[in-house]
Amino acid sequence: MARGTRKTAVLKLGGVGALAALLFAGGLQLASAGENNRPATTTAAAAQTVNCPTVRDKLPAVPAAASAQVERELANLDQEIARQNERLARQAVRPEGGPAFIDNAILGPLRSKRVAVLDRIEIAFNRIGAQRPNLDALAACTLNAPGVPSAVNGGAGQNAGGQNGNAGGQNGGGQNDNAGGQNGNNGGQNGNAGGQARTVNCPRVALPAVPAAAAGQVQAELATLDKQIAEANARLAQLAVRPEGGPAFIDNAILGPLRSKRVAALDRIEIAFNRVGAQRPNLDALATCGLN
Repeated sequence: MARGTRKTAVLKLGGVGALAALLFAGGLQLASAGENNRPATTTAAAAQTVNCPTVRDKLPAVPAAASAQVERELANLDQEIARQNERLARQAVRPEGGPAFIDNAILGPLRSKRVAVLDRIEIAFNRIGAQRPNLDALAACTLNAPGVPSAVNGGAGQNAGGQNGNAGGQNGGGQNDNAGGQNGNNGGQNGNAGGQARTVNCPRVALPAVPAAAAGQVQAELATLDKQIAEANARLAQLAVRPEGGPAFIDNAILGPLRSKRVAALDRIEIAFNRVGAQRPNLDALATCGLN
């Protein structure tokens, strides 16, 4: 190709890049959406999320003697969903593997883990002489379309809700929303009739429009926030079964460390904005969580 021809081609490609930059200048709205059951705006940059059947709403009445164990296992299911959504968010930013990577590295292992957790729920019923439910059909998961939040089991009777950062989620699909969601305030009181565990109540992360260049990083960090919440809820579920520590144990061993982890994740979201030249949001007030 002649030098003049190459120069023309480069100029044309540059024009396409400039046009693309203008088209994406509006950014991507990720948060201030899912948590209160409002739809989130998505773009091609949004990551897919796992689509797993909810379990809580498929269970028969849970005997009080099995309630704490069942709550702990439901928290484990939500924790695993958050973990895999975090992987999918990273995959959207840095793809790896071939066409079967997601099936082999994410959905397949997720199904195996769910089989084990669902089996433990069945055993919790059987151990106290209650009829053992058949939950086998709830193990397999598929994928949602990009930007659609995952449904989760949540705390004490809330089945609507989604996973966080992929445009919907714990800070998106109703985790702390009083009307429903993962940690809805209508359930999860420690020491009630079922011995159900409490859950953490974290502020949803409401963001301004996210620049396209920062969308992948922001989604990954929102998924990290979901994972942190799911892990804290699993710890609280364990405490409902095996209490430990004094009156300040939850503050010192769960809420305090959770705040520190959220500070770091929220700071990385702010940096993702700043790195691409966008105004850095101030998310400091969203780090502290309480209990439902």
